[in-house]
Amino acid sequence: MLNNDLRVSGKAGEHDRRDGHAPGNRFLGRVVACSGSRATIAAVAEEGGTDLTELWSVGRLISISVGRNRVVALVYQMNTGSHAWGEGEDNNFKIETELLGEVRVDEDGREEFSTGISRYPYLGAIAHRIRAADLMRIYDAGEGTTAVIGKLTQDESIDAAIHIPSMLSKHFAVVGSTGVGKSTAVSLLLHKAIAANPKLRVLILDPHNEFAAAFPRHAVTIDTDTLDLPFWLMRLEEFAEVVFRGRPPVPEELDMLRDILPEAKRAFRGSDNSLVRRTTEKSSITADTPVPYRMADLLALIDERIGRLEGRTEKPFLRSLKMRLIAAINDPRYHFMFSNNTISDTITETIAQIFRIPGENRPICTFQLAGIPSEVVNSVASVLCRMAFEVALWSEGAIHMLVVCEEAHRYIPSDPTLGFVPTRQAIARIAKEGRKYGVSLGIITQRPGELDQTILSQCSTLFAMRLANDRDQEIIRSAIPNSSISTTSFISSIGNGEAIAFGEAISVPMRMRFSRVDESLLPKAASANSKHSEEDPDTVDLRKIVTRMRAVTVGPDISNFQQSYAASAAAPDEVDAFDEEIDAKPYTPPAPSSAPLESYRRELLPQTPRLDPAAPPAIDPRLDALRREMRREEPVFPRPAPPADQPAITRREPGPSLRESILKKPLSSLYNKD
Repeated sequence: MLNNDLRVSGKAGEHDRRDGHAPGNRFLGRVVACSGSRATIAAVAEEGGTDLTELWSVGRLISISVGRNRVVALVYQMNTGSHAWGEGEDNNFKIETELLGEVRVDEDGREEFSTGISRYPYLGAIAHRIRAADLMRIYDAGEGTTAVIGKLTQDESIDAAIHIPSMLSKHFAVVGSTGVGKSTAVSLLLHKAIAANPKLRVLILDPHNEFAAAFPRHAVTIDTDTLDLPFWLMRLEEFAEVVFRGRPPVPEELDMLRDILPEAKRAFRGSDNSLVRRTTEKSSITADTPVPYRMADLLALIDERIGRLEGRTEKPFLRSLKMRLIAAINDPRYHFMFSNNTISDTITETIAQIFRIPGENRPICTFQLAGIPSEVVNSVASVLCRMAFEVALWSEGAIHMLVVCEEAHRYIPSDPTLGFVPTRQAIARIAKEGRKYGVSLGIITQRPGELDQTILSQCSTLFAMRLANDRDQEIIRSAIPNSSISTTSFISSIGNGEAIAFGEAISVPMRMRFSRVDESLLPKAASANSKHSEEDPDTVDLRKIVTRMRAVTVGPDISNFQQSYAASAAAPDEVDAFDEEIDAKPYTPPAPSSAPLESYRRELLPQTPRLDPAAPPAIDPRLDALRREMRREEPVFPRPAPPADQPAITRREPGPSLRESILKKPLSSLYNKD
């Protein structure tokens, strides 16, 4: 599939001079003007015939004979002198071309194509249609590591081949409008890449969940249900992006988080043995160190700072930071970060799952980002790109990593004020330094005008598909070498599946059509990949849709975390054993009683006992007589109850108090003489 197809199809060049056109018919015109990079050719269409002119069209290559060599030129513009066509008469026309290189003929007869031109065409030099053998020499990228990805638009018998190591080592980009076949082209390129390089590991950042269908036998799929990306793998800025939900962080809260995170990491390390603790003490732990820690410890440290007597000004910020952390933990959309109740050092398992080490015959990982909240997508992309670079760096060449960014203008926009700075830095580091350490970058975008031009310029191989936006076309023109700038003049009118390929992996810019991909390997979204549902808008269960939108079915079980946090926040002697026993037993509602309810009866209500007016007083008679004698009062009988429409009034009778009366009496009268 790599180089054999190229050799077999090239036999068409043997019939250059024995096809339907006689040798004389290969003559098209003569050079009438020439500069350092362009040449103008004049030709005549005799008696209004178009048999020869149809061999020339925009985007096709021609050959100009200069001695023994043949200069190769690309047609980019044609016109007649009178801007009209005369039927039955000779028509003079001019063809504007760009010089691309030459086919050199050595003394021993060996022919070889070179992008440099040793002798420029002279005025009157003969220009004719190019030989198929010369096309093969031009587009043959070399043996062994050459992959056929399609056919030349100019000649369907010639294969379009690229040099895989050059494409990977110096990065590549695929640009084009929506619906022109970018994803299909990328899947074809990746199939060729993993076939040519067994050490290659591919990570695809897939925001549309469509590449999983393109690699059923070579890829594993990671989505929000299977993703386990621990929060402690994030650096401070990445974790702050999650905590502050994509908004600019509060500087005071960010500074506190920077101070508390190392303490939480050291608290987790405190459970290790003495040897590990001594090793950790030698290497200082910062907020960016990928060391595990528990959220319960982090919140307990915040509570400890809130409880201190000093630092009153920072307490509002600490409370706000605590509420943000609890809100992030309780958010079911962040299940992939806070799903594990038991924190352990799982960085090895995470790297092995995402970066396919070992690959187990599945070297591609499609990382589906559609289900991840939009405010944390940039943080996840930053973690993945940063870890991909570090894994390839510290493997010392044992792992060749390729990171493919679909919709790359989301992560690395041209406006420096937009996007997430750590993500931009991670991708820019791969683009600028990845070639030295075996990390490659693949950029896919439909808006190259909104992409960071510094990173786009690092992509040495570019596949430009149809682009309708003028700004996007201008960006591609600036990326194409000056000797092939006219190639983009027809970039807005090429068909679906066609592309203009140029760069390190292709010796000469070529207009080509990608090979058709089998129907079972076409990229498609998960909804399109499944069979058409029998349900319609009238029968679909809307409650199920709303449940998925709220993500309540996949919410994290944080009960163990809440218990561990409560236990760390409270002192051991403050924990009530009875509360623990109640918490340990799940609450079960009482079973409903099947016995009939008893009818209402007034006598069942609690009654207030009524006093009988005729009943004797419950007080000592002698004391009552003494009291009447002291106050010189008549015996007190109960007063009749006031009418129902008149409220009862309790009033104290005027007179001396009991204390004053006792003081005025002689002592002999206060005791019984008998």
